[in-house]
Amino acid sequence: MEDARDFLKSLSKEIRRKIGTNIRRVQKGEQNVELFKKLDGSEGIWEFRTLYNKTYYRLFAFWDKESNSLVVATHGIVKKTDKTPIKEITKAEELKKKYFDNKNKKL
Repeated sequence: MEDARDFLKSLSKEIRRKIGTNIRRVQKGEQNVELFKKLDGSEGIWEFRTLYNKTYYRLFAFWDKESNSLVVATHGIVKKTDKTPIKEITKAEELKKKYFDNKNKKL
């Protein structure tokens, strides 16, 4: 989604490369909650997790199983602690709803 793309564009090349490497590891089947984790208490929101130079980068995502199990990234954040802010989970849930509403309108 646009917010995820804009977030990634705002990061340095080194950080984008590290995030991309972690995403590819998950794509290849690596099951590691340090890289990709379902967020407790969310409506099906997951996060790609990257730690780089003592800073946490989070890219929020959800599954679109109607499109052959496509993972859609909603947005990202940079944070100094490991705790995920509730407002960011809520934002991801809202973007997920918007995605499916728009998708269903096109059908």
